[in-house]
Amino acid sequence: MDATFRRTMTSVTDLIFPVNRRKDELQHRIVPKNHEYVTNLPLQMALYFNTFFFPFWFIGCLVILELKWQRLDELYRIVLVAIYIVYFIIECIRLYLGYLGNLMERVPELAGSWLLTLLLSFPLIILLVANDNAVLLPFERALHIVMALFVVAEVILGYLAIRTMVDYQVTKYHLQQFSDMEQLEDNDYFPETRYTS
Repeated sequence: MDATFRRTMTSVTDLIFPVNRRKDELQHRIVPKNHEYVTNLPLQMALYFNTFFFPFWFIGCLVILELKWQRLDELYRIVLVAIYIVYFIIECIRLYLGYLGNLMERVPELAGSWLLTLLLSFPLIILLVANDNAVLLPFERALHIVMALFVVAEVILGYLAIRTMVDYQVTKYHLQQFSDMEQLEDNDYFPETRYTS
């Protein structure tokens, strides 16, 4: 009875949630046996929590901007709207590149995310935190400080992740050259025979 129930549940589960066994077998072959993962877990955690906090931060900032709209100068209205629009676009791109670069171990994407963080997100969030002329409310200051902590952590952790990833890939490249030389047959490569015969 127990074996029959187990087979029935397995077949029902496979029917509801089909699994492509061929794809799973190929997935196991993609990663080499001696592959070392160099993704940075603290960076990934910071990106993960930043991704969940960002929509709340953005909505909170827009609500607070609406509340204090009448008390702002015309210049600060334009500046704050421009900062929020630019920050929204940059943050979406930056978080996507950070996820892709860290999880897939791609240095260009991770470096792009780090540069966006360092050169654009960091100055903008510091401007939002430190600008008292923009009539900062306590809740708004708290939102900006939490976002600034995420950005500072991602600058530091991103640098460490890029450095580790580059070192690992350079080492892997140099070791790959030695393994390629060992795989050559005796008659495959004799550069001096081209000139002596």
